[in-house]
Amino acid sequence: MDRLQAARERFSNDIFATEQAGVVIEAVDKDYARCSMKITKKHLNANGAVMGGALFTLADLAFAAAANEGQPLTVSLTSHIAYLNPGKGGVLYAEARPEKSGRRTCTFTIDITDEHGVKVAVVISTGARIG
Repeated sequence: MDRLQAARERFSNDIFATEQAGVVIEAVDKDYARCSMKITKKHLNANGAVMGGALFTLADLAFAAAANEGQPLTVSLTSHIAYLNPGKGGVLYAEARPEKSGRRTCTFTIDITDEHGVKVAVVISTGARIG
């Protein structure tokens, strides 16, 4: 089984992200992941923009996939999200890359962009390697 299929299988039990929000792991490698989320009415807030929680869910699964690939079990300790622009179009993407990937802790930056390449949000997540 290749890395992508293994990551998809590993996170298939993350029902909220994968089934409710519709997040798909598109690519994964050690310390890297790219996820997508097709925007539907259920992702929108009262103003018609993508809800912050939907954006965070997308980023959180990208972090989990990147931080756990080829590493001991890693869980989030902290996350900070900055909302930059409303997303345009029908699909959003999250790319997770490490700032630090140590034996006991890691910190990743997750950039969320829309299908036009506009940065919608940036998330900084720190994790603990507990496995």
